Amino acid sequence: MIPGIGDSDLMISQPYHLYVERTDAARNMARYYAMSIEPNLFGDICLLRTWGRIGAKGQTMIHHFGREEEAVELFLDLLRRKRKRGYRPRASAPT
Repeated sequence: MIPGIGDSDLMISQPYHLYVERTDAARNMARYYAMSIEPNLFGDICLLRTWGRIGAKGQTMIHHFGREEEAVELFLDLLRRKRKRGYRPRASAPT
């Protein structure tokens, strides 16, 4: 084990960031969905979700967890759902 790595419950052991889009010009659809797992100032692990029309501010939802594993489980479940609905990674990073 590497000292300082993994010895704190507050430490995120892996970076979890996702940005995907779903576009369909025929249906005038241009949506984005973003997620990240981050600690907050109170020691909770948070899953931040943002979604909306590309180019718009969109909506945000924050889920609080006591353990990183719980946040990762929801992150992966939401990722599976979005991929089934046609969301795909963007070719280049958003600006």
